[in-house]
Amino acid sequence: MKKFVFTPDGNVGPEDLYTEERGYGFLTEQVMESRPHLMLPELNGGFLPVPWYRQLKPARIGQTRYGCLIDAADGPQPGQIPIRFKCHVEAEGSYHVSVTIRSDETLSDLRIFTGRRCLGAYRETLLPEETFTCDLYTEVCGIIPRGQEQVYHDLSIEVCVTADRPVLSEIEIEPVECPVLYIAGDSTVTDQSAEYPYIPQISYAGWGQMLPSLLHGKLTVSNHSHSGLTTESFRQEGHAAIPFARCKPGDYMLFQFGHNDQKLMHLKAQEGYLANLAQYIAECRAIGVHPILVTPVARNTWRGNDGQYNDLLGEYADACLEIGLRMSVPVLDLHGLSMDFILRLRKEGARKYFYPSDYTHHNDFGARKMAEMICAEIRRTCKEGAYGWLASCTEESIISWPEPPLAKPRQIPDGYLPENDAAEWEEPERPDDPLLRAEALDMIIRRAGFFITNVYNDLFTDIIGHEWYAGAVECGLQNGILTEELCPDKLFRPLEPITLSDFVILLMRAYGSRKTLPGLQPCPYDNDVRKEFQPLISAACQLGVLSETGSDALDAPLYRGQGSDLCRKLKIM
Repeated sequence: MKKFVFTPDGNVGPEDLYTEERGYGFLTEQVMESRPHLMLPELNGGFLPVPWYRQLKPARIGQTRYGCLIDAADGPQPGQIPIRFKCHVEAEGSYHVSVTIRSDETLSDLRIFTGRRCLGAYRETLLPEETFTCDLYTEVCGIIPRGQEQVYHDLSIEVCVTADRPVLSEIEIEPVECPVLYIAGDSTVTDQSAEYPYIPQISYAGWGQMLPSLLHGKLTVSNHSHSGLTTESFRQEGHAAIPFARCKPGDYMLFQFGHNDQKLMHLKAQEGYLANLAQYIAECRAIGVHPILVTPVARNTWRGNDGQYNDLLGEYADACLEIGLRMSVPVLDLHGLSMDFILRLRKEGARKYFYPSDYTHHNDFGARKMAEMICAEIRRTCKEGAYGWLASCTEESIISWPEPPLAKPRQIPDGYLPENDAAEWEEPERPDDPLLRAEALDMIIRRAGFFITNVYNDLFTDIIGHEWYAGAVECGLQNGILTEELCPDKLFRPLEPITLSDFVILLMRAYGSRKTLPGLQPCPYDNDVRKEFQPLISAACQLGVLSETGSDALDAPLYRGQGSDLCRKLKIM
């Protein structure tokens, strides 16, 4: 057993930052930046700072008689700074983690996460000198991070505490033998990362990462869902091989797909989708694993002509129910329950449970609600044999979270300049190759200091969601850099060369998110662009991005080196 005590007479102090050599320690921004693999959300506990956070007085780790805590500077926005601790373990497998928290002052909105931001416990209020100890179960298992092709075997456990002033008093870790609940699915299920200062109503979350907080008894959750996956790509991209190689008789495997299958003709509900689910069920049974199907969670989609709910996933839910009945597999009807939830709240009321401006992906409050529905369905559906044991592990008396306020996307503070404005410029690879539209958007977003998101919200018909550039597209949409006007017929055309005019429009929108654009003035290109783009093209002329003589060919394709030079000229890098 490993035991870490964070009080002054304990074995861990605020100076003990994580290093591979020590094998444990606190995760800070400096630690993550010095170890590039820790910038992958799957390997750092699922928290990343917003770009402007480092320009504030950084939070430091302090210590009181009750443990180590975060002393955070007051920022320009509300939010919590998490305290994060990482510890090496001997091998992959199941672990019992006991976390104790005690404080001199009242703690509010207390959450304890393990692994990849998997919620283990929630407490609305912890009174001064009150001791809160929770027993958590977590699975250490390899994973293929988004955008990667290889399996990362990170033999460590991460514990993260968020609150208004989070504290860690004691952690105990020991291996256990217990069943594992594996999850296969898409972005609505996966362990989503969050930015900090942490605000739960504007943090993406999948219901899979909320499930551990609703389980009691020795059972771990190993979530192998990823954004953009289908019943087919879950296997093709190597994700299925991980749980199938390590699961043992008596384990469970949940499957929820459909959001991305419906974008591919060969994965229609009654065709490829149904066949793939049947194959997964057969493979589970062949090795003694208990399969469970989950109907796809409903979107907050409504028709504009009559204001009625628009069910986009009904046929996939029906296919799940059909094959479950045919193959005697429990089916958790999350689609039906989540759709009833949305219909009850109506469009505006349901928005509180989704990420701002998103109709598919939930925030932490919504993901928690969906996880509660999953548990209710397990109790209703899983009643016989080994499934009955699983049903006994779900909480019936749930501590409800307070109703979330309707939140807007996080705003960038006035005066923010990307940190790396002063960084040494790196010339792009293949400067003489055409700059593709996906590459151009990714270049601009990264140089402007935005984080690429881990989801995609289905606007364009030629993007499935698992492509390397899907997160950049979603980030561009959410921040007003990419709009439908630049994408006729709802086609982004990611692998076509970008024209100078489209690149400049994207570039000036990104620049305008950081600094004030010059006002509209007559421009030699006014007759060459649509009226709504004239202010952006005019600003580009005034800032020297375009020639003031009108000699630039706006319809000409751009090259990688040219795009990099334009970003450098504006210093959004």
